[in-house]
Amino acid sequence: MPLLLPTGLNEVLDLLAEHPEARVLAGGTDLLVRLRACGASPGTIVSLERVAGLGRIEALETATGPAVRIGATATMTDLLRSDTVHQRLPLLHRAASAFAAPTVRNAATLGGNICTASPAADTLPALLVMNASVELASRRGARILPIPHFVLGPGRTALEPGEVLSGVVVPVPRGFTFHHFEKVGQRRAMAIAVVSLAAMLAVEDGRIREARLAWGSVGPTVIRSPEAEAILRGGRLTLSALAEAARAARRAVAPISDIRASADYRRQVAGNLLLRLADLPGRGPGD
Repeated sequence: MPLLLPTGLNEVLDLLAEHPEARVLAGGTDLLVRLRACGASPGTIVSLERVAGLGRIEALETATGPAVRIGATATMTDLLRSDTVHQRLPLLHRAASAFAAPTVRNAATLGGNICTASPAADTLPALLVMNASVELASRRGARILPIPHFVLGPGRTALEPGEVLSGVVVPVPRGFTFHHFEKVGQRRAMAIAVVSLAAMLAVEDGRIREARLAWGSVGPTVIRSPEAEAILRGGRLTLSALAEAARAARRAVAPISDIRASADYRRQVAGNLLLRLADLPGRGPGD
């Protein structure tokens, strides 16, 4: 198995052009498991391990406001240790804290978690509600795609031959009162999400000005429910409003049954996670 170890992004792109069949390796926590499971020859692997600067996390100003750029090889541990992520992207910080066990977080990268395109990927619901975009580099130039345009289905992305995901740009959410991430798994340690929910709520004068909700592991990709968000918008954060939104969420999701849970269980839990928002500290009086 040829393992290539470039030290710069341009060298990565040259190698991908020379070896169009090559697989890109970041943390390896998913790719190596998949290759081992299927017993297939991996062919040429281009590792991002030694590419300088590809894991940098930095605050920046864009034309639409403040944002955080996270390099593709930033690990989950890097996200958890970053004051920038903690302070500016608390939802992503919480999603990273729910990711597997510390030893896996030390290796697993944000870029890898996105490119795996698993509907159970812990960071995808958070990135979706924050309107994040991915940066894709190739010898043809760079392009930027919003997350919904990049993740096409289970294990499928919009990556083209010769392209590599170089970073993620996340607009800093402004005016949101609540940032909530929760996942349900079969066990706490190393659990793959049976259902997950990322939620951001902007509350002004006791009423919800904006609600963004995304569920993981309940469809071929991460799913938002515009109907559930509209139900909450303009009202108070009450249990009755959440119950109505939960019914809409259960209609929106399209889960499957597998060894971890049945479709009916996932649909029920997708709504139940929304009801948990009634327990958010500081939500104010409700019914």
